[in-house]
Amino acid sequence: MLVRAGLALCAMLLAAVSAQAEELILKVHHFLPPTAPAQSRFIQPWCDRIQKASQGRLKCQIYPAMQMGGTPAQLFDQARDGVADVVWTVSGYTPGRFPKIEVFELPFMMTTGDATGRAMWEFVQTFAQDEVKDVKILAVHPHGPGAFHVVKRPIRTLADFRGLKLRAPTRLTNKMLAVFGATPVGMPMTQVAESLSKGTIDGALMPYEVVPAIKVHELAKFHSETDPSQHAVYTTVLLLAMNKARYDGLAPDLRKVIDDNSGIGLSGDTGRILTEADAPGRQLASRNPINTIPAAELENWKRAAQPVIDGWVKDVTAKGADGKALLQQAQALIAKHGKP
Repeated sequence: MLVRAGLALCAMLLAAVSAQAEELILKVHHFLPPTAPAQSRFIQPWCDRIQKASQGRLKCQIYPAMQMGGTPAQLFDQARDGVADVVWTVSGYTPGRFPKIEVFELPFMMTTGDATGRAMWEFVQTFAQDEVKDVKILAVHPHGPGAFHVVKRPIRTLADFRGLKLRAPTRLTNKMLAVFGATPVGMPMTQVAESLSKGTIDGALMPYEVVPAIKVHELAKFHSETDPSQHAVYTTVLLLAMNKARYDGLAPDLRKVIDDNSGIGLSGDTGRILTEADAPGRQLASRNPINTIPAAELENWKRAAQPVIDGWVKDVTAKGADGKALLQQAQALIAKHGKP
């Protein structure tokens, strides 16, 4: 009897050790091709770090280019619902869902990738937890400064926007292009190449980082960027989010691995990494003419864009928040994290 009890206890202990040592595969889903810097420089290295820190107990299976199905706009819900364990997505792909976080997508907000990423993280933790309560947020970050990639003619002044159909990624960048005089066409990154090749759009607003992945340098003939001493004309808020039940179900030491590899540091580092990843794309784009919009001309753009900023403040305030105060907080956080 005692022998039988002892054997049963041993079996239970062995089962517990086996379960503890069991590999957990996290399904990571995103919308860009596997060749994009977002995967090679950010998502894959993050997966490698958590695998190493967990001594191989946490591993990733990455599904790029929407391989798990759905559309980029559905990624956040896939993390919420457990379709994927971790997703990387653009908050602006679901207009109106993140009204406070959207402040960072206003014209001329972004400075550096690191400062803006850290500011985004702190802002979400302090002022916008309600907008991300359905998931475990791991990082909030920008991509590099947006640039214009156009087929028909270069953009040098505000007048050059007239008559152009330009792709924009988010609600606010669509509004910005409209006040600049262009016809905005909202679409995710995955549709840009086909739309440029078919002439559905005349150009696109996006960072250089994604140029190689979707071959924008072969489709567009002109590229325009803003004076690097100025705030970027736009950036996008990107989220790395985890299913809450999946996170909560991890052993405490594995939750710590996730926590140690997420947060303000990851947000700032990713903003910096994606900004640095612009260089190869810009090099490819330089086969075509690239022009820089000088600071003096950008003052005209800033004046034209002011109604977009005022409209955001009004909309957010109407929803019960203090839009003006949130805008000031976001700007102050970017400035704070940009100090040496």
